[in-house]
Amino acid sequence: MKKKIIKLNKTILAGAVTMLLSSGSVQAADINPHQLYQQNCASCHGADHGGYLAPALNAETLKGRSPTAMRSIIMTGSFETLMPPFYGRLSDDEIRTLVKHIQSTPKLPNPAWTIDDMKASLKVYVKNEDSLPSAPTYQINNIDDLIGVAARGKYGRGAGSKAVFINSKNHQKVGEVETGTAAHIIDFNPANPRWAYVKTDTAEIFKVDLYSMKAVRSIKTGFNGPGLGVSRDGKYIMAGSFVPHNAVILDADTLEPLKTFELEGVDPDGNQVTSDSGMIIGTPYADIFAIALENAGQVWVVDLKEGFPVTKIKNVGRHLHDAFLTHKGRKLMVASYDDSIVAAIDLEKRELIKKLPAGCVPHVGGGSAVKVNGRTLGFGTNFGTCDKTVVSVWDLDTMEVVKQVPVSGGTESPAAHANAPYVAVDIITKDRRARTIQLIDKNSLEVVKTLDVGGHAYFPEYSADGKYLYVSAGYSGDEVVVYDSNTLKKVASVSMESPAGIFSRGRVKYMTRGLSPDEME
Repeated sequence: MKKKIIKLNKTILAGAVTMLLSSGSVQAADINPHQLYQQNCASCHGADHGGYLAPALNAETLKGRSPTAMRSIIMTGSFETLMPPFYGRLSDDEIRTLVKHIQSTPKLPNPAWTIDDMKASLKVYVKNEDSLPSAPTYQINNIDDLIGVAARGKYGRGAGSKAVFINSKNHQKVGEVETGTAAHIIDFNPANPRWAYVKTDTAEIFKVDLYSMKAVRSIKTGFNGPGLGVSRDGKYIMAGSFVPHNAVILDADTLEPLKTFELEGVDPDGNQVTSDSGMIIGTPYADIFAIALENAGQVWVVDLKEGFPVTKIKNVGRHLHDAFLTHKGRKLMVASYDDSIVAAIDLEKRELIKKLPAGCVPHVGGGSAVKVNGRTLGFGTNFGTCDKTVVSVWDLDTMEVVKQVPVSGGTESPAAHANAPYVAVDIITKDRRARTIQLIDKNSLEVVKTLDVGGHAYFPEYSADGKYLYVSAGYSGDEVVVYDSNTLKKVASVSMESPAGIFSRGRVKYMTRGLSPDEME
């Protein structure tokens, strides 16, 4: 049955948005429980109490849970997760109020955030962009050498929440852009090297001038959801939300919203559903966006022409999420969590090619593919463990499984580069293994080295030239660690508060990590 979409009272909504952007502590007498949740929990657990980066917190999911145990978790934090201790930030009365609220509140109806709401949220920080410098104001030989890091900040908000940019030649910070709430995704304009776009956990998008390291504009496109893509000509951005269930195309220059899409359709089991937005991706192949509808099991291809018409590819899989491109952007590999498959989509013919076995709860992150002995091999990580933990390897030319490589735990993000000998995967199993990165030899397809990075090691990324491997050591480590990609010796450390995703500006030249630019032209 189709979910009914209602609109929240604008006064409550405005208060919630204000609290989401606040970095300071609050007094229980000054706010209501809804605002307390929105300020401290929503960016990870979902603005609708339905879950996002962290589990859902509502009356159904917390049924039977001990209030005392929940209070203890809030006070002390959750080991090896993004949740910090709130003791000292919240008073005991606030924590007790929060526990009572989440145990008694159902998952909220899908709130509306309309195109008019988006327009009203647009902020301009630099009115005259012609006044911006014509070249970087810091020392860098090639803008592709920039590495962007999404720093979350200890509580997912505040001064530590920012996009941090590093010159990967000397591993020095060259700029920081504060984002108010935790930065999640950093994408780059493929047609103009000066622009980057940063999306936060709370669905704000910042247009960033990489020459001056300033945010020039921002807009709020929803309440939470990570989906973000930039078109190959740099003219459009597409952003999707978990809450509400919609997506929007923006003018990449002005951030003006041009068209919204209600994400709904018939899922593989024949149910009419509304849907979270999964991956959104532009491609060097054509003037299109592809978006995965997580709950509806569909991939939509949006043409960037008048009216932005949509082609719907149905029955792709159950619980679609992330994806990567291959074959010069013509093929799309989409992870389907609940089916344990990765679906290959032909973006040229706009049809499903094949569903490939992909281990337990497949996750492909930003994707990785390498050329080995004339074959294009793709690598996919797996959140789940099932009977064993593996990294799946496919021949992307024939769409066949080549191998499932045993690794030491669940994995999240693969990284590869044409000039580096190893495919790096982060181990996310919640014990000391989460401190490690494992390196898979491209030729033998065996794990040949395990690096103990410290903290919770995740989101590896190679520099544009492939000489260095960057790894976030967040949670308890609070640094980005840099390794020589051949010797695997540690060469640098860059401090920041709770670093997460790492994004090379060089990605815009090869799109798929691991393939050289000439293989993507």
